[in-house]
Amino acid sequence: MPKIVRPDDCQPARVLWFDRKKYVTVNFIVQNCRDLQVDIQKDKMILSKVVLLLCPGSCKTEDDISIYNEIHFYDQVHIHDSRETRHDRTVHVLLRKVKENVAWPRLTKDPVKPIWLSVDFDNWRDWEHEEEEGMEEYGHYVDMLKDMSKKTEIPTMDDLDDLDDD
Repeated sequence: MPKIVRPDDCQPARVLWFDRKKYVTVNFIVQNCRDLQVDIQKDKMILSKVVLLLCPGSCKTEDDISIYNEIHFYDQVHIHDSRETRHDRTVHVLLRKVKENVAWPRLTKDPVKPIWLSVDFDNWRDWEHEEEEGMEEYGHYVDMLKDMSKKTEIPTMDDLDDLDDD
């Protein structure tokens, strides 16, 4: 792959991301892309492309706008187990974490979040505490069963006979 060079006049693409146990998903919001280059490295990713935008006035003239994003990751990823998928309006990147089951509190190494980067709350899950919440629910259920078994009176359920009369 040729080396990606930052264009002189460029702007970042809007980025949405979310975290899972084994993967981090990054979606670049771009339309009508051409000359797309995605370089995934163990500690960073570079997206460089030229986007075609139609002028709103005439819909005939096209302007070339250079897009460039460089993201230094919070933690390392597996290069060969990460992949990208290109769609009409997005570039979807799936990054395999080196340290699985470790939550990323942010996508970038730098704690200051760039303005073009946002959390994808539609896909976000707090998977880190899922098991703990399940155990808490299970414990509550077990306690409830123990309380029921301590009661000496067994319900007669005589009122169920009334349902047969209908």
